[in-house]
Amino acid sequence: MSPEDVEVEQCMVVAKLSATRLVPVQPAGRWYEAYCLRRRNKHSLSHHSLQSSTSEESSSGLSTDEEDEAMLKSLDPKEWKDQDHYTVLGLGKVRHKATEGQIKKAYKKKVLKHHPDKRKASGQDVKEGDDDYFTCITRAYEILGNSNKRRSYDSIDPEFDDSIPSSSVSKENFFQEFLPVFQANSRWSNKKNAPTFGDINSSYEEVNNFYAFWYDFDSWREYSYLDEEEKEKGENREERRWIEKQNKAARLKRKKEETTRIRQLVDNAYACDPRIQKFKDDEKERKLAQKRAKQEVARAKAEEEEKKRREELEAERLKKEQEEEIAKAQAAEIKKERDAQKKVMKKEKKNFRTAVKEFDYFAADDNERVQNMQDVDKLAELLSLASLQSLNENLTSGDLEKARAAYQTQVKEMNEQLEKEKQKQMDAMRKQTGGASESAGSKDWSHDELQTLIKAVNVFPAGTTSRWEAIASFINQHIEGSNRNAKETLSKAKSLQKMDADQKQAVNEKAFQKFAKDHKAVSSSKEDGVSERFETVGEQQVSQTGSNPAPWTAEEQKLLEQALKTYTANTPERWERIAEVIPSRSKRDCMKRYKELAELVRAKKAAQAAAASKAKKT
Repeated sequence: MSPEDVEVEQCMVVAKLSATRLVPVQPAGRWYEAYCLRRRNKHSLSHHSLQSSTSEESSSGLSTDEEDEAMLKSLDPKEWKDQDHYTVLGLGKVRHKATEGQIKKAYKKKVLKHHPDKRKASGQDVKEGDDDYFTCITRAYEILGNSNKRRSYDSIDPEFDDSIPSSSVSKENFFQEFLPVFQANSRWSNKKNAPTFGDINSSYEEVNNFYAFWYDFDSWREYSYLDEEEKEKGENREERRWIEKQNKAARLKRKKEETTRIRQLVDNAYACDPRIQKFKDDEKERKLAQKRAKQEVARAKAEEEEKKRREELEAERLKKEQEEEIAKAQAAEIKKERDAQKKVMKKEKKNFRTAVKEFDYFAADDNERVQNMQDVDKLAELLSLASLQSLNENLTSGDLEKARAAYQTQVKEMNEQLEKEKQKQMDAMRKQTGGASESAGSKDWSHDELQTLIKAVNVFPAGTTSRWEAIASFINQHIEGSNRNAKETLSKAKSLQKMDADQKQAVNEKAFQKFAKDHKAVSSSKEDGVSERFETVGEQQVSQTGSNPAPWTAEEQKLLEQALKTYTANTPERWERIAEVIPSRSKRDCMKRYKELAELVRAKKAAQAAAASKAKKT
């Protein structure tokens, strides 16, 4: 505003201005900065002061709330911990975004207006001590003015909404529902520059980075402000430790709840995110495309292999046809040559017989003629074409002696050849006959050797390494003077298997007789004689009650087993004979024992079958 625009009633001189002088200015500080701004913008000192005051007033108006004196007077200093400290200082709109300067400024403003001394000077009522509401203003600044206490209070900001959208949010409202929630909760992250929420057109990498960040969310939020008791109030160290332990447990519980809340938020967002389903569909389509491509490649490869196989089959068929044609041509040629050779052979044989007949078979009498006729037939069948042609040339030369010599030479060679072949056959037959006689002339097997062979066959079952050598060695060790080899042992075992029922029964009876003799088994008493031995307790039980309840001994068991082998199922009065072998057991005891053994054998086989079936299933 220029001096001409100012309306004044009177102008007067008050004093004279002093002379101007140079003042050194240091290029530093806020005053130098203000000077530079004025010079750059070509502003006067009064204009800059006016603008600065206006800007300061504007900034102050934006950062503080309207004064609510009634609210301040309603505060209870005893419940200061439950109050909203930002609202008390007039920063309810800015809250956690307020700077330290704004907090100090707001506090100074409240002090200038609500300090007890100021209010007393203006005639307002002031309560004594900490009961005045100004204590709430002081407490608010103590919390917000300290960075650690402010961080603790911001963690439980009463204005912060901890609720999260449900997992049933529609895809149309997904971004409207979840975007503000993620933006609000990002303030708790220890990591700055959290990934953006994105939109429906975000790439897979962006969405994946976003959910990876939130699934590994690192929150600085802590709940020490909600501690029920202050550690400093403890009377001694033990009480302070107990208070700290209780507070720590409560903080940990709230921290876990916060972690669960964030995880539930991310899970709900992931379940409702239309981009996830889109990515899944794209991935599924990509895999299907890959699968179709692989199938197409496999199909093309199969077609190529099939085509190649058909070409190979066709080439093989053509080659086989060519080979067959060549073979047919060769066979026809061979047949033609054979037929021609047969014709030549037939002609040569006819000429040979005619020539020999003309010479009257080179015979002096009828016997020689008959013998020569037989030799002619042999020569005609045995001589080759070349030999026959050479012989015919000599026979048709017209010289009788030459023809006779050639004929006799061929007959002699033929007879020598036949004699050699006959000698070879006889030698072969003699070798066969000699081997059979040698094997037939081997030493006969004694009864003890046969019994030891049967025992060795059971001791060394099929599958034993070098079984028959081991059996032969076993026999030679247990039978004095025996010298059997594996071949003889195998041959005898096969011959025993081919024995008929009568022979086997005879062998078993002999074995039982030897067994009974070795164990001094007592035979039944004869009709014309009286036994002089004393009866055992078992025999007395059998004679008195018809049964022996005592357990079977090993000796009785051996006698029963041998008797069962000796008296087969078709033996008349089988069980009576078996009971006679075991004097201490009756017929009923033997039959009962046999049934028990049969039951044991059946149970063992059933268990083995069950185990085998179970092993196959596994």
